[in-house]
Amino acid sequence: MPNTPERPRRVTVVPGGPLLVEGPIEVVCADGRVVRSRRFQVAICTCRRSRIYPWCDTSHRRRTKRDQEAT
Repeated sequence: MPNTPERPRRVTVVPGGPLLVEGPIEVVCADGRVVRSRRFQVAICTCRRSRIYPWCDTSHRRRTKRDQEAT
């Protein structure tokens, strides 16, 4: 859904996972480049393990499972 003054853009925090943002969106990265997505919902990486950063590729899941098996 598009954001309007009556309906602001929704951002959902996933514990241990990405930020889910209603799209379309535009992200300004730390190096100044701008990346865009036209999807209706976008997962933004918060762990910085993603190979397609700033988008989430679920790398946080693979890393967490291996870490738990080691203990």
